[in-house]
Order: sequence, then C-alpha cells, then structure tokens
Amino acid sequence: MVDQITAHQLADKLDNDETFTLIDTRPKDSYEAWHVTGAENVSFDPHDGISDDDLDRVNAIADDRPIVTMCGKGLTSTPFTFELEKRGYDDVAVVKGGMEDWSKVYEVVPIDTHDDDLIILQLQRRAKGCLGYLVGSQSSGEAAVIDVTRQTNEFKVAAEERGLTITHALDTHIHADHISGSPRLADALDVPYHLGEQACERDVEYEYEPLDDGDVIEIGAIEIEVLHAPGHTSEMMNFVVNDEAVLTGDTLFVDSVGRTELQFGDADATRGAELLYDTLHDTLLELPDDLQVLPGHVTVTADGRYENGSPGKPINRQLDDLAQHLDVLQLEKEEFVERLTENAPEKPPNYETVIDINTGKEMIEDEKNATELELGPNNCAA
Repeated sequence: MVDQITAHQLADKLDNDETFTLIDTRPKDSYEAWHVTGAENVSFDPHDGISDDDLDRVNAIADDRPIVTMCGKGLTSTPFTFELEKRGYDDVAVVKGGMEDWSKVYEVVPIDTHDDDLIILQLQRRAKGCLGYLVGSQSSGEAAVIDVTRQTNEFKVAAEERGLTITHALDTHIHADHISGSPRLADALDVPYHLGEQACERDVEYEYEPLDDGDVIEIGAIEIEVLHAPGHTSEMMNFVVNDEAVLTGDTLFVDSVGRTELQFGDADATRGAELLYDTLHDTLLELPDDLQVLPGHVTVTADGRYENGSPGKPINRQLDDLAQHLDVLQLEKEEFVERLTENAPEKPPNYETVIDINTGKEMIEDEKNATELELGPNNCAA
C-alpha cells in the first residue's frame, strides 16, 4: 500500500524545512512551466516502467533521504512510487491529487490594523499567488469578502471561525487568470454581489449591484470606500478600508503594476497603460502615505517561490514605500506606457475562456475542467 500525504501536509513539510527529496514525475515541459519549490524532475511513463538511468537519477538526488513523489493528479507518481518500493525504497510517499490539489492550498493570514474593531484577513492561494480578502467588524459580526476564488469554502470557513457573517461579496474586476467564486458565493448566501459600474460595458451576464467611484459599503462601523481605478481593466475598483489599507486588486502590486492588454488587447494596450498611469498617479498616490497596500496577487515563479514575501506571511507594503522605491512608479508617462506595451509577459493560459466564465457568457460545472483551466501561476503583473 502506497503511503499518501496531502498537499497541505507537503506545504507543512516545506515550511518546517523537513529533510526529504521531492520528485516530480511529469514530462519535462510541464515540470519546467510550473512546479513546487525544490522538486526534482524524473519523468515517468507507467507503460515504459522505470529504467536503470531513472534509478541512478533517483539515487543521486535522494541521497538516502525520504522521498515524496508527485505529478499532475497522482496518475504517474503513484505507479512510480510502487516501482521504487519494489526496488527496496522503504520511505516513499506520494502527494495525493498532485499539482491539482497543490493549486488549492490556502493560507489565511491576519493583517495588523490599528482599529481593534477591524478584521482584515488575506487568503493566499499558494500555488497561483491569488490573494483574496475578508474585511470584517468584530463588534457587528459582519464581513465582506473581496476577490473570492473558486474554492469558496475557504472564505466561508475563515468567516465562520471568527464568528462573522458574510454580507457582501465583491470583485475588484473581471479576472483573467482564475475563475471567480464571488458570484456563486453571493448567490449561495443570498447577499449582494458587486462589480464596478463600468462592468456593464463588458456584457456581464451575472446579476450584480454596481459600484461607482466614491461609493461606501458599511460593514458595521467599518467603511469600505470605492475608487474607480481603470487600467488593468476598464471596470477595476480599488477599496480603501477605514483609512488603514487599500485593496488594489491588479492595479498595484508589491513589486509591479498590472498589465493592461488582457482586456484592451495588444492593439489598444497603449490606452490601458495611459489609464493605469493616471490611476496610479492621480488616484492611488494621492492617498495617505501610511496606507497598507494589499494587492490582488503576488508573483509566483515557475519553481513555486513567492518572488516577494513568503507563504503564510502578509503580502503588503506601505504606500509611500512603493511610491519611493518601485521603479515603474518613477517613470514619466511616455516611458511608463512604453514599458508596459513593449515588454508584456506571456499571457495567462486560457485567459479568454476564463474571462468568458467570469462574465457569465460561458458556464463550467466540471471540477476537472475548471482546475485544468486554472493550472499554473498567475501572469497578471506587467
């Protein structure tokens, strides 16, 4: 019987610096595109079996340490583990669900605030770098959730564990890298779902209550002020929470700014970049310097590392720190537009389909297909 561990147990092993060898059995191109930090690649096809060269490779990288294997779903790593056990390896385990389950690992991280009544939780989807939020009032027991991912239970449980009732679900914008869970969660809880008013220009078929610049959502005594922040998308909204934090979606990250051609297209990316420059300099950088910037994503490298920060630790920066030290914010408008339009990174896989799902034009009920659409880290930063 093959020993199994969960993706969460793998995360614990990595975070606790346990000594083991992680072997990824997927084809080389899949491994190179996206894998867990520290994983070594030994591609395996169950039809071909394990070769002497494979065993030599395993011996070299394992060096008598315990072995953990994984693949996309467990379909190749499980028989690979059987093969190793038949050849005398007695400390081998396989990650149940492989990279699919790894893509659903979350950390719930409290954000420090000065207001004892204010609760802000950052929900980090570890493998993709998606960051969602819960903003709640301790005294009223109410909460809003922002940029909910497809695993809506993570947000419901985070609220329930703190005795909070979700009263609003918001999306900063129509996401292109992952399937939003906000409309479905709002429907399940019978609470309002909110998008920016300009979402009407994108033919959104979900029912939503539009938010305009300057609107305020009250969560008990907590105020969430709405800022229209076009650039990454036309309907992008940022949210200022009690003059302590600003949830910037894909407008401003801790290490970059949002790309602009996913909605506007390569031909009209200049317009998006100009809008983003104006949003950054005329809206965000006009806010109080001491606001915490809480972004919608953190950059995850192909080898699974957070490029800035660590899983389970707050991903945030003070606004004046970014204003002074983030190089892209130091550029004049013409240089900024050129930087964003001439050096755009690879687009997120399946982004057009994901946008269609998030506007309600296309439905996806099958868990397997939804997971495959989302596989890989986000590519939302410029």
